[in-house]
Parts: sequence; structure tokens; C-alpha cells
Amino acid sequence: MKDMTSGNEAKLILNFALPMLAGNIFQQLYNIVDTIIVGNFLGKEALAAVGASFPVIFVLISLIIGIASGITIVISQYFGAGDLVSVSKAIDTMYITLFFTSLVATVAGILLSEEIFLLLNLPLEVMPQALTYMNIYLLGMVGFFGFNGTSGILRGLGDSRTPVYFLIGSTLVNIILDLLFVVVFGMGVEGVALATVISQGGAFVAIILYLNRKHELIKLTITKLKFDKRIFAQGFKIGLPTGLQQTFVAVGIMAIMGIVNSFGTDVIAAFAVASRIDSIAVIPAMILAQALATFVGQNLGGNKPERVRRGVIATIKLTTLITIITSALIISLGSLFMKAFTSDETVISIGREYLTIVSLFYIIFAMMFIYNGVMRGAGDTLIPMLITLLSLWIVRVPLAWFLADRLGNETGIWWSFPAGWLVGLILAWSYYKTGNWKKKVIVKPGPL
Repeated sequence: MKDMTSGNEAKLILNFALPMLAGNIFQQLYNIVDTIIVGNFLGKEALAAVGASFPVIFVLISLIIGIASGITIVISQYFGAGDLVSVSKAIDTMYITLFFTSLVATVAGILLSEEIFLLLNLPLEVMPQALTYMNIYLLGMVGFFGFNGTSGILRGLGDSRTPVYFLIGSTLVNIILDLLFVVVFGMGVEGVALATVISQGGAFVAIILYLNRKHELIKLTITKLKFDKRIFAQGFKIGLPTGLQQTFVAVGIMAIMGIVNSFGTDVIAAFAVASRIDSIAVIPAMILAQALATFVGQNLGGNKPERVRRGVIATIKLTTLITIITSALIISLGSLFMKAFTSDETVISIGREYLTIVSLFYIIFAMMFIYNGVMRGAGDTLIPMLITLLSLWIVRVPLAWFLADRLGNETGIWWSFPAGWLVGLILAWSYYKTGNWKKKVIVKPGPL
């Protein structure tokens, strides 16, 4: 457990972020390895099938992730205030919430998957493999939410290292099983999905067994879990806007995926690969914003708002340096990165164009995440939700549709991404400057 209410702000945030960065890179490797193996061994139709599945899965899990993040913020604020009894109750409440909501997500996804793909105009030649991949993946939702929920709890307590060790092991198992199922046993996309389910479920079981023996606060015994309505209400109030925000993002991505699907298999496959590379590139900015959110939560909970401003400045400096380096690498090596996933020249060319356009504006994306991270750490999640709603549904989705129709190709879709980020940054910065987010903290030992 890490107390972030004293000490050098930049050092605390960076040290807290580094294990999370490693963890998220390994988390993304689940998808990266899946995509590499599918692209090189199963072909671009299978690549398109896997790529088309992720926006749908994201829609199913986004609301749950948001609500869980609200409980994580509650945990971090109670921990900052030294109320360990409430921390323990919040942990129990988190696990009970995730278990039942994961079951709902699984059933809903399996029942609705085909209708969703038809609604998104997924090419018929891609449909069977997409259904197979997604339905198997959904069977592992309990393990997925369990492990990620446990990681969120530990981060709220200031421990960003422990989840990384188990995530590394899980990723290695996933790689081995991918190669075994697809290359050795000759399975298709079902082997890739099955490898992910087994490795994620195994990680959840392993980390719980470890924490039950070693951790001071986390003791997961199913028969002893108790649901606390008050803490759930606090977490729900904070997390619902974030969950709705994630849902708006997910549905927005799904809407954009519908536009992408209209350009055929090559564009779908290119977007699937390029978006995986993109997801790795923006991890540092997102993780520093998450670390800042925990820093803000603990310091506002500990009645030290003056440290928050210094933490924001430190995070901006760190993020700017990292983002400039990342953008330069993506622009100069985009084609090389694409070739790791596929040898199809058309797919490579389309994907490189996407990467070049969006990577020019990573700094805008990063700043938007930083200011939204401050608000979330304070428990003010409604405004980030509204900002996301406006930037996505008023700017990105309509602009993607308009430009794709006007230009007659997929390039217009790519330009809609930085346009949405710019609007989001302007709105987030404007609200941050008002200081109203300071009034949303739930633990108030004294006036802010």
C-alpha cells in the first residue's frame, strides 16, 4: 500500500505509474499477440473478425468497468482518510458487484451478438468467425472482471506493482496457449479466444490465492463477503457517469466500426491492426492520468488540495515528453509495425495512413486525459461524461460519417479522431480552471 499524501509529487506519480504502465502493456499484449497470430496464420478475414468483435465486447463491459472504477475511487479516498473499516467493506462490495454484473454481460452478449454484427453491416464472409471468437471470449467474463477488479482495488490502496507480476505470468500463458492451439493443434479463432479465457481466469485465481495469504486487507472468502449498500451507492454515484461515458465511447466506436465495415475486409483488417498499435502508443498518457487520479483522490481525501495542483503540473511535463517521443516513433516506423501483423500490402498501406494521422495529435489526447483524471480522482465524474458525450457524438461520429461520405474513402474516418480529442481537451481544461471539481470529494475532513 502506498501513501501518496506526502513526498515529491512527480516522483510519486511516476513511480506509481511505472508498474501500471508495464501492467497495461502486458494487458494489451493479450490483444496484440492474438492479432499477430491471427494475421499471420489465419488470414485477413479472421483478422477482420477478431477486430470487429472488440468494439462489441467493449460495449458490453464498459458500464460495469465504470461502476467498478467508482468503487475504486471510494477505496482510495477512504484509504487516504485512514478509514480501513470502510476500505474493507468497499472491497467486499466491489467483488459482489463484479460477479453478478459479469454474468449479465456474458448472457446478454451471447444472445445479442449476431444481431449486433448484422446491425454493423459486418461482411457475411467475416460473420461466422466473429461470432465464434466473441462468444467464446464472453465465457471468460467472470475471470476478466475478477482480475481487473482486484487490480483496481490494489491501485486504490496505492499498490500498482502486485497486479503486474500476475499479469506478466498470464500474458506468457496466453502466448504459449495461442501458439499451441493455433499453430500446433490447427484451431482457428476459437483457439485464440480459448487461450485468452484460460489465461485471464488463471490470473484471477492465482492473485486471489496469493492475496488471501499475504495481504492485510484483501481476504476473498466467498461465504464471508458482505454487500454494503451505502458504499455501493457512493461508488455508483461516482462510477455511473464514468460507466456511461465508457458506454458512450464504446457505442461511438461501434458506430465508427459500422462506417469502417462499409469499406470492406481490407479496411476492417487494417483498422483492427492499426488500432492495436494505437492502443499501445497511448498507454503512457492514459496510465499517467490514472496515476494522477489516485494521487488526487488520496490528497483530497487527506485534505491536501495544494498538492493536487503540483501533481497536475508534474504529470503534464512527464506526459508531454513521452508523447513527443511516441508520436515520432509511430510516424517513422508505422509500416514496420503493421508488417508484424500482416503481409498484405493493401492492409499495411491503409493502416499506416491511420497511424500517421492520429499520432500527430497524441499530445491533445494526453492533455484531455490528464484533466479528466483530475476530475475522476476528486469524484467528479459527471463532467468528464458530458465532455465525452459532446466530443464523441457531436464531433467524432458525425464528422467520420460526413468526411467518409464526402471523400468516398476511409481517410475521413481517421481525421475524426483528433477532431474529437481537440473539442474534449478544450472543454476539460475549461472546467478544470473553474475549480468546481474540488467540491465533489466524498471524504471531507475539513474545508477545501
